[in-house]
Amino acid sequence: MFKKLLVPVDGTEVSQHAVQQGVALARQMGVGIVGYVVEAMPALPGMGTHLPTYRQEVKAHEAQTDGHARRVLAHFAEAAQAAGVPFEGHYDRNDDVAAAIAAAAASQGCDMIVMATHGRGPFGAMLFGSQTKRVMALSRVPLLVLH
Repeated sequence: MFKKLLVPVDGTEVSQHAVQQGVALARQMGVGIVGYVVEAMPALPGMGTHLPTYRQEVKAHEAQTDGHARRVLAHFAEAAQAAGVPFEGHYDRNDDVAAAIAAAAASQGCDMIVMATHGRGPFGAMLFGSQTKRVMALSRVPLLVLH
C-alpha cells in the first residue's frame, strides 16, 4: 500500500525519535524513506542596513544552514543504511515549515508522513503553534504522529 515515507527532522532529540521509528517502520513495511529538513530563510534587512554587510550575513546564514541540514541528513542516511532501508535526503529553506513539509510529501511522491511532536499540549500549542496540526491540515497523505 505504501511505497515511500517522508520523515521531517531537525536534528533535535525529538526528531531523533522520528529517525529511529521512521527507519524501523520503513524496514518493517519494505518501503523507502525520505529524510527532510526545513531550514529558516535568512532574516530580512532592517532599515538602514548596509547592503554589503547584509549580503555577507546571508551567505553566512546559508553556509550554516546548509551544513546543519547536511549533518542531520547524513546521520539519518547512516541509520537507514544500517537497517537496509532505501534513503533519500532533501532540504529546503522556508519559513513556513508545515507548508514545506506538505509540499515535499507531494513533490517527492511520498504516501505517508511520519512526524515526531514535542507534545506541548493545548497551552503550548497556543503559545508556540503546532507544526504537526498544520501539516495535518495541509497534507493530502496520511500522517503518523510519534509522541
